[in-house]
Amino acid sequence: MIHRRWLVTGGLGFIGSAFVRMMLRERPDVAIAVLDAVTYAGNPANVSEVAHDPRYSFVKGDIADADRVDEAIGQGVDAIVNFAAETHVDRSILDPEAFIRTDVMGTHVLLEAVRRHKIQRYLQVSTDEVYGDVELGASAEGDPIRPRSPYAASKAGGDLQVLAYHTTFEAPVLVTRGSNTYGPYQYPEKLIPLFITNLLEGEQVPVYGDGLQVRDWLHVDDHARGIAHVLEHGVPGEVYNLGGGNSRTNIEITRELLRLTARSYEGSVRHVTDRQGHDRRYAIDSSKAQALGWAPRVPFANGLAETVAWYRDREDWWRPIKSGEFREYYRRQYALR
Repeated sequence: MIHRRWLVTGGLGFIGSAFVRMMLRERPDVAIAVLDAVTYAGNPANVSEVAHDPRYSFVKGDIADADRVDEAIGQGVDAIVNFAAETHVDRSILDPEAFIRTDVMGTHVLLEAVRRHKIQRYLQVSTDEVYGDVELGASAEGDPIRPRSPYAASKAGGDLQVLAYHTTFEAPVLVTRGSNTYGPYQYPEKLIPLFITNLLEGEQVPVYGDGLQVRDWLHVDDHARGIAHVLEHGVPGEVYNLGGGNSRTNIEITRELLRLTARSYEGSVRHVTDRQGHDRRYAIDSSKAQALGWAPRVPFANGLAETVAWYRDREDWWRPIKSGEFREYYRRQYALR
């Protein structure tokens, strides 16, 4: 029955694992090989429900290691979907070099593998943050990119390599740029899972500055579904924005999470010094992806409530994470703000 084999890099991470679970659940003709370095955010528990599927295989390795990439490709793959990345802006401020290695050098290694193995499709999973701060309107795919953090700059560097390989080598590449993504299995350094788990533990939540930064929110299942749709139907050499259409300020998100966890603002919220170079607003125009046939399905209110319920029910997943390395990172990031 299996007709296609896809290599999913970073498949143990948040969005990558959602994609792996969804594809193995919904696509009986697809086999998936995962290549993941199993860093702090790469968690084997994220794919435990599909790990015993005979269509699933795993190779531990770094996308910047060409030998490991070749091993993961094995007897051949039809497509590579690159989720592997350092992704957290705050960590990129603490350690920019790690982001360049994975997001830039790792992308280069994968693109060379596309050429060497004559792979039919390559999709780069990117971010709306490459467009930089958007004061008014929404960024379209042809707009200039103006990254303003080490993370966004490393992702932009990967995107530019991908598009250059199409122009120079006619590589069959695609790029998706997603808006802020939320849902189950998200490592609790990001705003929504950090705030949910802190509130469930009876701790305060650290709101940057005045909390009026605006983000557009996209459920992880809608994001995974959009990536699959672009992979199968997108035009090589093109970029596709995947936005949720749910713009909210950070303080609005905070208040909704307080409501969903039955906590009060007083005593639960601590306004801290804002992030260095913090972009005020992101917004992307997804009409190109919607013309291709994709649209988000999960209403934000439903998705957020279901996400809170998931973290409430899955303390076995997140409590071990919020110890050790995470506690030290949290102390470094927030203790003196």
